[in-house]
Amino acid sequence: MEVYSIAMELGKRCWEIVIKWNQFEKSTVGSQWVRAIDSVAANISEGWGRYGFKDSRNFLFIARGSLYEAKTWLVKSQQRNLILQEEYDRTIMVYERLGVKLNNYINSHNQQIQQKNKNNENQQITTNYAEG
Repeated sequence: MEVYSIAMELGKRCWEIVIKWNQFEKSTVGSQWVRAIDSVAANISEGWGRYGFKDSRNFLFIARGSLYEAKTWLVKSQQRNLILQEEYDRTIMVYERLGVKLNNYINSHNQQIQQKNKNNENQQITTNYAEG
């Protein structure tokens, strides 16, 4: 799944950046950033393991929220001169790509939920007609 692969790539990239920082930066900005970006992939995979589309979609919403949080920590890192502008530019492009992919994945779940609801409604109408 591409959305999961991109999230894992970002987690690795974030770790490689933060691990080089001194203790103060790691324990403040770094730990928050790593936890947020790791939460993206973790919630995508937990959602994947759920049986229902609605439950799975909820984890995707959490993943999207974590992505936005991680993006904020990336911006803070750049503003506080913890990463070079070049590293920031490369990384923010991947964040943007992941955001688009994650939204598309959520939309796909929404369509599947709508289709399932429509099928259930049609089945109920057929059942009622047959019983009537």
